[in-house]
Amino acid sequence: MNLFRSKKGSESSLNTASPNSDAASISSRATSTSAVSSSSKKTYIKRHTPFSEPINPIKPPNHNLDDEQKEMYDKVLEHFKEYIKNDIPVSEKQGAETHPILEEELAWLTQECFLRYLRASKWKVDVAIKRIEETMVWRRTFGVVEVPGHTDPEKKITADLVSHENETGKNLIVGYDNENRPCLYLRNGYQNTAPSIKQVQHLVFMLERVIQYMPSGQDTLALLIDFKAAPEHMKLSSKFPSLSITKQVLHILQNHYPERLGRGLFTNIPWIGYTFFKVAGPFIDPYTRSKTIYDQPFENFVPKEQLDKEFNGLLDFEYIHDIYWPEMNQLAEKKHAVYMSNFRKLGGEIGLSEYHLRMDVTAKTVSVEA
Repeated sequence: MNLFRSKKGSESSLNTASPNSDAASISSRATSTSAVSSSSKKTYIKRHTPFSEPINPIKPPNHNLDDEQKEMYDKVLEHFKEYIKNDIPVSEKQGAETHPILEEELAWLTQECFLRYLRASKWKVDVAIKRIEETMVWRRTFGVVEVPGHTDPEKKITADLVSHENETGKNLIVGYDNENRPCLYLRNGYQNTAPSIKQVQHLVFMLERVIQYMPSGQDTLALLIDFKAAPEHMKLSSKFPSLSITKQVLHILQNHYPERLGRGLFTNIPWIGYTFFKVAGPFIDPYTRSKTIYDQPFENFVPKEQLDKEFNGLLDFEYIHDIYWPEMNQLAEKKHAVYMSNFRKLGGEIGLSEYHLRMDVTAKTVSVEA
């Protein structure tokens, strides 16, 4: 399968579909679902764990590169074929020791990874290369990647390190949207800890997890932010994050997770929330801001079969930390194991497509020609 297809009369590119066609598609699905619901009584499905797969069929990506973009991509790929032969710093500290590139880092340097950074850099090759190199060192520094003999075990971002942060279920991976993006819910009203670096580590951990939940053919996520307060008996905070934490998170998202947001949905926004957005707005790049949608029903964007009844879905979802947390992590680790197994089977080279890397080899034969 040739994942690089020429534009030839098409102006679309990956994750930038025509707003009109997308709206029509959403409208069609919403109308269809509404018709079914009106003709039969709803039966809610009790659930405590994430979904492993989306409802809609898997489709291969169509990157729609023109000749100039393909040439730019090739330049980035050729650069990193040489770059990975060298040791790189183990942290962002000046004069830090160096260490060879790890297998995990090679598997991160995918076709889609290079394209995400190129798009985020407005197709400036040198800028994209610099940003990718900086992210690779940041991932080591922040504890996303463990460098043997160098990473402080207490700073490695693991499920155990951030488990306490999610005891109230303030961040949830549940279901996939209509375009097969995994849904990451941020529930501001369920905040259970004071502002600290641990909150940032927790969010980064959940971003890494939701990326592992992405199916073949999808490399973006749906971020669903609900500002509704938690039940009173939980005695939790509904305060907005501090501006310093917000700025740090936005810096990480924009610099080290570019082009990962496919759609951002906000609901139950209090009046003070709009003031907060005005303050934080200057730190959000315009392209990311263009993907956000305010106070529209989640059911317009997420299949009801994978949406909680609170948002007019068919799930009766209850968060129980001791059930959800281990299951969410085990499933993510299983998906990551599939990814790494495919990486080795396909030759362990950089520039492989995530479409092939994410395929479940127990169900399909993995082949770059398939």
